[in-house]
Amino acid sequence: MQEQKIDRLRPSPTQDTKPYWDGLLEGHVLIQQCADCSTFRHYPRPVCPECHSMAFDWREISGNGTVHSWTVSCHAYHFAFKKDLPTAYITVDLPEGVRICAPLRDGDPKDLAIGREVSIGVEFLEEDLATPIVRFSDVTKG
Repeated sequence: MQEQKIDRLRPSPTQDTKPYWDGLLEGHVLIQQCADCSTFRHYPRPVCPECHSMAFDWREISGNGTVHSWTVSCHAYHFAFKKDLPTAYITVDLPEGVRICAPLRDGDPKDLAIGREVSIGVEFLEEDLATPIVRFSDVTKG
């Protein structure tokens, strides 16, 4: 029996999310900031949840944060993720006042703790695909 090649799942950027995905391809994690009240927001969307303005700018995050929560996935919700199991998905509190969720890289999920300092980076999966990732702040990649 011939093995079936499973491609990666890919985002389908919209007008609201395309700058986020383009920023990742350039090595930057960008979030929206309201141009009227300065509130940061993530996930990308057209309207500020605080003042309902539709004016915003894209800002690069500091790259630091703390663990808010996590889950370890031992079951692939799609065949394309089977090779990555188990995977820890971390919800990170950013100093900008929003949260971002991304997979843990270069660390053991057993070392996770609420409030632990982490850094957010970018992983280039393919020429035209990048995603945010989480690393422990006290671990440097050699």
